[in-house]
Amino acid sequence: LYYGALKGTSFRWLNLAELCDRLLPPNDVYSIKYFTAPLKPRPGDSQALTHQQIYLRALRTLPNVEVILGHFLANKVRMPLADGSGFAEVIRTEEKGSDVNIATHLMADAFRRRFEVAVLVTNDSDLKEPVRIITQELDLKVGIISPVLTQGRSPSRELTRHATFVKRIRKGALKSSQFPNQLSDSTGTFHKPTNW
Repeated sequence: LYYGALKGTSFRWLNLAELCDRLLPPNDVYSIKYFTAPLKPRPGDSQALTHQQIYLRALRTLPNVEVILGHFLANKVRMPLADGSGFAEVIRTEEKGSDVNIATHLMADAFRRRFEVAVLVTNDSDLKEPVRIITQELDLKVGIISPVLTQGRSPSRELTRHATFVKRIRKGALKSSQFPNQLSDSTGTFHKPTNW
């Protein structure tokens, strides 16, 4: 969701419950699981972790949203320059655990018959096998909402081959599914980060 539809946009203050209601009428959305990992501060982006924490706090104001955390690994690595003229030392970050967590929760919920229809907001073809097992062997429905906004890019063929249905996220749905700038929870009032 973040890399496919939100990064670099003004839509990051996204109310997931509102988005699901817009994308999945007339279905009743009972549970939303948001999989992410706490960011590690990087040079030049010291506010990223604070902004993420504020966003997760906003998500936790929604009664049907559960935040499930993995973790990030950050390592310095030497990588070749695109023009082949040498190497550069870069910080490579990898989100660890989210894919496994998504697949595990999806499979566990399917085996426990906790849904009539599961919907994944992803374009990650690594999830094709859980989707295949659930739709073909457990005879449950799994929809894919593709977060790919870039023109010319398509939803993953591997995923769509096994999905019950496929939808795309449109910019209009993102724009109309934003939290208000100010929210409150049991701790008090908080605001959307200023540069979001």
